[in-house]
Amino acid sequence: MKKSMRRSALVVCAAASALGLAAAPSMAAPSTVWTVNPSPANFQATNVGNIVLTATIPMTCTVSNAAGSMASAAGNPGDVADITTMNFGASGSPCTSVLGNVTTTSVTPWDVVGVDYTASTGVTKGYVGNVKANVTAGACKFTVTGKASGTYTNSTGILAINSTAGELVVTNPVNCGAIVTTATKPTFKGNYAVKVAGSSVIPTIVGSNP
Repeated sequence: MKKSMRRSALVVCAAASALGLAAAPSMAAPSTVWTVNPSPANFQATNVGNIVLTATIPMTCTVSNAAGSMASAAGNPGDVADITTMNFGASGSPCTSVLGNVTTTSVTPWDVVGVDYTASTGVTKGYVGNVKANVTAGACKFTVTGKASGTYTNSTGILAINSTAGELVVTNPVNCGAIVTTATKPTFKGNYAVKVAGSSVIPTIVGSNP
């Protein structure tokens, strides 16, 4: 009798678990179709506020701009834009650090990659990938490679780059002592206002999974 009751209890628990799983809301599928408007098109991006690359010490740029091309894409992650020009600093407005002025030479193309889209906010989460830049701060020279997480907001056209430690790495440090080493985990943070090249039009990115 006791064994029968135990078996019955197990059956009831299993049934309840199955019902609970069936009633649980399913997770939204990741976007696999990325609709960029206009597409294809060229874009330009200009910093809004300071751009800061930190590799133990902060290196701040008051001027930064980018340009490239964008187009609709399929897949997850989805490559929605290619950055073919990426400038940090300008004549008369160099990037600065406690080691002195900073020169950053970008090795492009970099990729703008979509991973997730929230329709209610019009925000795409993703990252800037294939990042490579040669940095000189005073006598210290090193290369930064990897990716930088970020978001793009359709209503404002702001590409907000907010990388986390470990996404970018340092290679080939020279004359940097213990300040910048291969163990350093750089971060790249800053906002860019994106427009269709030669216009005031803000491009949009919409992700879906039809």
